[in-house]
Amino acid sequence: MLDQTSPSARTGKELFEATRPFAVEIRARSWWCVGSTFLALGAVLIIAGLAPWWPLCLGASLLGGLFFVRAFILYHDFLHGSLLRGSWLAQPFFYTFGMLVLTPPRIWRRSHNIHHAKVGKPTASGDVEFSLLTSDIGSFPLMTTHMWRQASTGQRLSYRVRRHPLTILCAYVTVFFVSLCLAPLLRNPRKNWEGLFSLLAHCGLVAVLWVGVGLPALFFGFLLPFSIASALGAYLFFAQHNFEGMHVLPIDEWTHFRGALESSSYMKTGLIMQWFTGNIGYHDIHHLNALIPFYRLPEAMAAIPELQLPIDTSLRPRDVLACLRLNLWSPEKQLLVSFSDAAKPKWRSNR
Repeated sequence: MLDQTSPSARTGKELFEATRPFAVEIRARSWWCVGSTFLALGAVLIIAGLAPWWPLCLGASLLGGLFFVRAFILYHDFLHGSLLRGSWLAQPFFYTFGMLVLTPPRIWRRSHNIHHAKVGKPTASGDVEFSLLTSDIGSFPLMTTHMWRQASTGQRLSYRVRRHPLTILCAYVTVFFVSLCLAPLLRNPRKNWEGLFSLLAHCGLVAVLWVGVGLPALFFGFLLPFSIASALGAYLFFAQHNFEGMHVLPIDEWTHFRGALESSSYMKTGLIMQWFTGNIGYHDIHHLNALIPFYRLPEAMAAIPELQLPIDTSLRPRDVLACLRLNLWSPEKQLLVSFSDAAKPKWRSNR
């Protein structure tokens, strides 16, 4: 392994250039991943909805939630252009999927590209406040300790709600239904008309399933697995930019390359979860070069020494709890702190 602080270590654009050979998809492998994932997802959801024994329905629902996460990663990669780019067959398929799962493709792509362009980047004023998604579709904002002290009661309440664990747990409604579809539609109907079509498509699917197979089958075969996938996906998105060791760089030091590697984590998971989450744990490398297909991210890490000493986190309970406690950025300490830490006298500023 090569320490990134070594004089011979590549950084910035040179390191980005080293990732280019991996930003080439293997078309047959891409189609295999899409076909096998969606066929398995469909089969598991059918079992979850129609199995005669409720424990089997519950088990299949849990598995269906994991397959939903993997399916979403494929959709995410397609919108980045790293998977099946330019395919006349993949586009209508993934666009339909996105509309049905409350992730309108144009709204998601616009906001997600902004996220990639600005992750870890402070505002020009020097007071750091950034979002994991652009704020016009709902996001996980980050305040400094100084901003928190100056915020009104209403602003503090809004901030706490948007970062609360229950908001992540209920992501089906809070993130996907409201933030990705309803809020942008109400804010700018002409620009975000896709939100309406996505809401109608999703609600229409739920209604058809309710009438066609009944409420128990709808619950186990769609609502529960989608709720599980939404919560897990929202947490992964939150945690990979909110972890011990994450840095928010001063604006005069920030670059896309440093933001990718210092404000994004490498999440260690077992092989099974790595498969279901589509290697999204290699999030720092994904941010460094979003054109690398998900299945080539481990290959890039293994081949490039400078990427082998990442800031890491995991899904272990202690890391999850630590992540959820970190809610404010302290410019003085250069680290994330909790609300209670920010309230202690030692954090108070003379300003």
